[in-house]
Amino acid sequence: MEFSIKRSDLLDELDLTQGVIERKTTIPILSHLLCEAKGNRLFITATDLELSIRTSCEAKVKKEGAGTIPAKKLLDLVRLLPEGEIRFKLLDNHWVQIVCDRKSYKMVGMSKENFPALPEFPHTLVKLPAKLFAGLISKTIFAISQEESRYTLNGALVVLNPSTLTMVATDGHRLAMVEMSHKLTGLPGEVRVLVPKKAMTEVQRLCGQVDDDAEMEFAQDESHLFFQFGGRLLTSRKLTGTFPNYEAVLPREVNKTVVLERTELQDALRRVSQLADQRSHAVKFMLAKEGVEISASSPEYGEAKEAIEKEFKGEPISIGFNAQYLLDFLSAAAEGPISVELKDDQSAGQLRPLADESCRYRYVVMPMRI
Repeated sequence: MEFSIKRSDLLDELDLTQGVIERKTTIPILSHLLCEAKGNRLFITATDLELSIRTSCEAKVKKEGAGTIPAKKLLDLVRLLPEGEIRFKLLDNHWVQIVCDRKSYKMVGMSKENFPALPEFPHTLVKLPAKLFAGLISKTIFAISQEESRYTLNGALVVLNPSTLTMVATDGHRLAMVEMSHKLTGLPGEVRVLVPKKAMTEVQRLCGQVDDDAEMEFAQDESHLFFQFGGRLLTSRKLTGTFPNYEAVLPREVNKTVVLERTELQDALRRVSQLADQRSHAVKFMLAKEGVEISASSPEYGEAKEAIEKEFKGEPISIGFNAQYLLDFLSAAAEGPISVELKDDQSAGQLRPLADESCRYRYVVMPMRI
């Protein structure tokens, strides 16, 4: 294997592989990149066995072939090199020589035969606008559970229908759901898949690298999900199991509603939560005809109280929430009015942004005892 490549082109692709590379792996080959020089391109592959990415860029190939290079060290080195052409040559014993101008380096690789084989991309199931899909991810990813024991909650449910696209995530304490009307050509019927959180993060990153009107090709086989962006392919193992019946969680009998401006509510929550208990992040909402009062207290920090003047019709109510859960949602919601919908102090509250008409976005949060 022998090729030369522009530093900037190589750096772009190396950056995209880093989210997949495992830093503390017990399998040494997984900390390496598989580099294949073929035709007039360099193909780069990274995997942690759960998630894989294969990307490519233009190269002047003198001798076709393949080898592996330590991923982190290669990225660190290329970042420090000046702009220009970098030459790579595979030497004996899997060593790789890297030459840039009058600078020369040799890295210890491993046998390419040790690198895991990746599944082939099947036929495309559907094409989705990349930016639209990234928008759905940003509205739900924060609600995915961090607890590894709750395996089916470690990802988001994606529901594809011929005319709608839905994404749902929950950790058992809160639920984020966004639905968008979009014609999905060629889709035979409803498709439901569970996408792991790490895959969602990397899909979002890849969506950020393409043009505004670019499409993502989505496919699946029995055990994998495939997301293709032109010459870049992300492959993820499916999450197995059954996602909870999220529709049963959505509040139906809300009879107390107040509409607050997103920025005003977000700023008040940020300030008040500074003095909330740092373990529970609990804040109290009091809704009365005078408006909304947000308060928090903790033995170690003190207490905070802010009032937002807003007309509220209905019986007064006092309810506690995790401030961080509310702030996560407000960071993802569109600017404008937010409808806060409650039933009683024991039932889940629901928040809905009213300004963004392109999608139906609902956020359900379980109350806290204060």
